[in-house]
Amino acid sequence: QPYREIFEFFIDNFKTYKPLLSAIKNEYEVTLAHQKKTIRTLEPLKAMVTTVSEECTRQILALQEKEKDEINMLKQEKQHLLKFIDNMKEEKNSLQTQVEHLQTSVAEEYARYLNEYGARKLLLAKLNDMHNERLDMTCHQVQGVKGEDVVKLTLALKIARQDLTKTQVKLNTMIADYGDNVSRRDFESLEKKYSDLLQEMKTLQKDFDQLHKEYETLLEIHRETAEERDNFCAELQRVQHNCTPRPNWAKCSEVIAGGADRWGCLAEGKTSDQLVDVLVEEIGTGVLKEINGFPGRGKGDKVPAYLRHEGEVKNKKLTKRDVVNILKDVWKEKIALEQQVWKRSSLPEFFLNYLQKKYGDAAAMEWSYTLYENMRLCRSNHVLSSFYDILTGKVGEEQYHGQNQLISNLQEELAACDSSNSGSLTSKHTAVREAFPLKRKESIQELVDASRYKLDSTEDLIDYISLFKEDEEGNAGPFVAKLRNQYVREKQEYLRQLKNKLGALTEVNADDLKTAFCAIDPDIDDQTLDTYLGLAYQVQREQPDQEVVPVETALERLLAGDVRRVGPSPREGRT
Repeated sequence: QPYREIFEFFIDNFKTYKPLLSAIKNEYEVTLAHQKKTIRTLEPLKAMVTTVSEECTRQILALQEKEKDEINMLKQEKQHLLKFIDNMKEEKNSLQTQVEHLQTSVAEEYARYLNEYGARKLLLAKLNDMHNERLDMTCHQVQGVKGEDVVKLTLALKIARQDLTKTQVKLNTMIADYGDNVSRRDFESLEKKYSDLLQEMKTLQKDFDQLHKEYETLLEIHRETAEERDNFCAELQRVQHNCTPRPNWAKCSEVIAGGADRWGCLAEGKTSDQLVDVLVEEIGTGVLKEINGFPGRGKGDKVPAYLRHEGEVKNKKLTKRDVVNILKDVWKEKIALEQQVWKRSSLPEFFLNYLQKKYGDAAAMEWSYTLYENMRLCRSNHVLSSFYDILTGKVGEEQYHGQNQLISNLQEELAACDSSNSGSLTSKHTAVREAFPLKRKESIQELVDASRYKLDSTEDLIDYISLFKEDEEGNAGPFVAKLRNQYVREKQEYLRQLKNKLGALTEVNADDLKTAFCAIDPDIDDQTLDTYLGLAYQVQREQPDQEVVPVETALERLLAGDVRRVGPSPREGRT
């Protein structure tokens, strides 16, 4: 009801456009009535929607259960491999223990046999001595005359026995010294078995590490997939919530100056929100032509320097073409000055100095107010809207220069690929892909389709020079407009990945932000990283390390600047 009453005030005050506004109001009233009727007829479908929602929930749970079973299976296989490795280690230790035990047993048996051998030798020696003594006694009794021969034999026997004792001692020493040695055949057999077990353990460990790495990769892919699914669901709900019936915009051609032809040119390729901006722009510019002056905004500190004025300011009643030419000249003068002094100046300050220098201090405010009001109303014109956003601080000036540099690089790439200097290339040429190696195939195809908007389906040559031409009001063609839209969309996607990487953090310091940038963009260089950190913290990169800012504030500051991806994302590189 408040919107209805406010709209009625608009109808009463804008006499010139009262029929158009009344038609719009009636159309919305009819549409609202139709929607209420539709809602009443769709009530029976609520149960069916609930059933479908439950079915989707069951399917999601089934997918989660399936993935859970796969994860459990991998964990079980991991445990099995760990147990197998432990068993191999235990078997190795057991074999080592057996070898040591066998070595001890052999040494003990050898010592026992050696002792028995020595005792047997001593016993035989004693028996021989006793036998010899008996023989001596017999010889003395039978042959008492032959005493000298017996003495010699006894002496020789004694010497022989001494030699035998020395030999036995030497033999026992050698056996004691080499009794603990293992035969070479047993040693080589055990060493070969140990090497085989060690190689098998290394192979199993390598297989286990590979499985663990693949498991971690699968977990990361699953997390990213679930995150994308949640984002798509949220986006779907938001779009479903914001969907409204499309009005019959053809009715506007009856009241817009220039008729259906001009309205067709204005409305080509635009959404409902953009068409509303176009309609407001047409109404606003019509009102601007009728008023003679603007009320001054005062000289307070909150008022920009280029709008500080007391009293009424004269309206110069400029056309859109005049405004575009002036703003282009401002950019030209500012860029030339910065190239001379090698220092970037503030656009609001330079804007006021430019007007004062060109039109004088007295008339500068008249031009400033007139240009400002035209920029504020003409949101569909890129030259006016971009200048207004930078002038009011909504976006950074580096974003404007970044887009222009992007377009300039593409022009140079296309000209370099045109070896014949004919000004034309085929639609299948790879120049766009070479100029934008980080763009996805869908984005490249969008640019190719935009470049063919004036061609028949049978034509293949594209006049790439005409793609960058502007009309008298500074409006670029669909190709450049698509390129700028992709620039904004890719920056939003880049910052969305950065926000997801920061997770649940509400505040972020420089180190955490640097880590997040390196994670989503591994190829980013230090200079670019310092530039992005300077944008996020609004300081020079001397001492921002201890500063902490809210995550949303940092993302808004980055969104206003020239932020874009340096290298391919980790997921695209892995794919």
